[in-house]
Amino acid sequence: MTNEAPDYFQPEHGMVLTHLLIVRDVERSREFYRTVLGATVVRERQPAILRLHNSYLVINDEGGPTDDKPTVVAQAPTDPNVLHSALNVRVTDVYAVYELWRSRGGQFLTEPKDHGVEIRCYLRDPDGYLIELGQGTGILAERAPD
Repeated sequence: MTNEAPDYFQPEHGMVLTHLLIVRDVERSREFYRTVLGATVVRERQPAILRLHNSYLVINDEGGPTDDKPTVVAQAPTDPNVLHSALNVRVTDVYAVYELWRSRGGQFLTEPKDHGVEIRCYLRDPDGYLIELGQGTGILAERAPD
């Protein structure tokens, strides 16, 4: 398994899964993900596209409807305490990444908490999207049998 993401614009195997974030200020959000999480900017805006290890984030403005989604309005979260979507980032050393992202300006809700099968903590991006940072410590042992 590789840490490299497939090409966003021409996927090697026909598909790339990305996460779209609707934000109030594309530049502010792009810089948060670049600076704090260490993402690489692939495209600056309209939409901004960032590569984050083996995934991509697409960051775009609020707006709409559009001709291909005529009844849908894109809107950033209005209440950061109501969870509608979250990025889930799994790492091999949650404490090291927690300290790195804190040193880059990330503001976590708590320090990493050990829940037996995983250690996790959360931070928010500038629009209130929740980002879970976690490390599995036994969660795979609890998988359902095939």
